[in-house]
Amino acid sequence: MDFEKIIDSYKDDIIKSTQELIRIKSVEGEPKPDMPFGEGPNEALEYALKLAENMGFKTLNVDGYAGHADLGEGDEVVGVLVHLDVVPEGDGWTYPPYAAEIHGGKIYGRGAIDDKGPTVAALYAMKSIKESGAKLNKKIRIIFGTNEESGWGGINYYLKKVKAPDLAFTPDADFPVIHGEMGILIFNIEKKFEKKCNCAVKINYIKGGNRPNMVPDYCEAMLEVADEKKAFVKEKFDKFVEKTGYKLSLDDKGKQVLIKSYGISAHGSTPQAGKNAISQLIAFLGEVVECGCDASEFVKLYNKKIGMEYNGQSIGCGFEDSVSGKLVFNVGVINMNEDEVKVSVNIRYPIEYKSEDVYKGMEEELKGTGVKIVHIEHLPPIYVPSEDALVQKLMSVYRKVTGDHESKPITIGGGTYARAMKNVVAFGPLFPGQEELAHQKDEYIAIDDLIKITKLYAKALYELAR
Repeated sequence: MDFEKIIDSYKDDIIKSTQELIRIKSVEGEPKPDMPFGEGPNEALEYALKLAENMGFKTLNVDGYAGHADLGEGDEVVGVLVHLDVVPEGDGWTYPPYAAEIHGGKIYGRGAIDDKGPTVAALYAMKSIKESGAKLNKKIRIIFGTNEESGWGGINYYLKKVKAPDLAFTPDADFPVIHGEMGILIFNIEKKFEKKCNCAVKINYIKGGNRPNMVPDYCEAMLEVADEKKAFVKEKFDKFVEKTGYKLSLDDKGKQVLIKSYGISAHGSTPQAGKNAISQLIAFLGEVVECGCDASEFVKLYNKKIGMEYNGQSIGCGFEDSVSGKLVFNVGVINMNEDEVKVSVNIRYPIEYKSEDVYKGMEEELKGTGVKIVHIEHLPPIYVPSEDALVQKLMSVYRKVTGDHESKPITIGGGTYARAMKNVVAFGPLFPGQEELAHQKDEYIAIDDLIKITKLYAKALYELAR
C-alpha cells in the first residue's frame, strides 16, 4: 500500500499535534486522585487519547496509569509502545523547553524526540492505514505509557489489567532495529559521616543533578573557608580551571565560598556525550579539602574510584562483551551535607553479564570504606536474535523506505519499553549518524524526519498486521 501521499496531506496536522503535546509539561509530579504520576503526565495521556478518538480509534484509559488506541479487529495484536512523560528540562536552552517553537525546520522542546514526536508519528501512521482502507488480519494498538522515565509503574500496571500485544515495536531509540538492550541498574552510594569536619576548608553541602539517567549539567558546593585559607582556595581554583578547562565559578561570600559547576546534559546511556558537573566539582574539591574527616575522605574516594570515568573501570565493574560493548557508568545526582552523602548512579551493563557481577565488583572495591550500595531498580538485559521474524520484517521495511542496505541490527545501552513484554524491539526514531539529543538541552525533532518516520511506521504496521 502507498501511504506516503496520505501522510503528506497530514503534514500540518502532524506538526500541530506534536507542538501541542510538547507544550504539556509531563514531568512526573505528586500523585493525585486518578493521576498516579501527577497532573502533567495525566494531561498528556488525556491529550493523546482524545487525539486518537478524534481519528476514529477505540480508546481505553487504564486508571490514569496508561492507555491505548485500537484500529481493526482480530485476536492477534500488533503493538506500538510509546511514552508521554519526559525528564526535567534542565538549564541552558536556546528556546523555551515547552514552547515547541519551530526554527530551521526543527521543532524544539523537551520530549520532541523522546518520545512525543514519535508518538504523534505512530498515531498518524495508524490513521493513514485506516484512511487507506487497507485490509488487516490483526489489530493494531498504540499503548501510551506515563512514567517510562522514572520507574515503569504505568506500563507494569497496564499489563496487569490488559493482555500484552503478540508482537510490538517501540519508537524510542534508533534505526534500523535495536535487537538488544544492556541491563540497567539504578542504585545509591551512601555513607553516614561519623568523623565530622573541623577543617580550615569545610564542606557544608554539595548538591546537583536531576535524575540518575541524566548527565548532570549543574552542581554546587558551599564551603566554609577560614580567612587564612581564602587565598589558597582562590589560587587552587584559578589553576584548576586553567588546567582542566572545566566551567566553574567561585563566589566569595565572606566566611563561605560558593563553587558552581556547569556541565552538559546528556542521556545516562551516553555519558560521553555530556560533561558531568558533579564529577567536575568533586575533582576540584579534591584539590582544596585536605583533612581526614569523613566528608574529605569521601571526596578522595570519589575521585579515585569514579572520577571522570564512564565505564566503571576503577570501581570494579569495567566489564565488556562482544555483543553490546563496554559497561556505562553515570553519576546522576548527589546530595551531601555534614551528616551524610547519597550519590545516585545509573549503570548500563553488558548483555552477557549479570547484575550480581556488577555489584560484586563494586562491593569488593569499596570494602572497608564504610560506603554502602543501596539497590533501587534493575531492568535485566534483553536480546532478540537478528534472524527473528520481527527483526527481519522491520529491517526489510527500513531498507525499502530509506535505501540504506548497509546498516544492521544493533544493541544499545538505552532502556526502552521493549523490556516490558516479550517479542518487542525498538525501531527508530533516530537515523544512523544523527545526534542524540534525548535528555539534553535544545532537544528537537526535524520536521522532515517527523514525516519520514510517520511513513516508516505506517508501512511497518501494515506489514506486521496484514
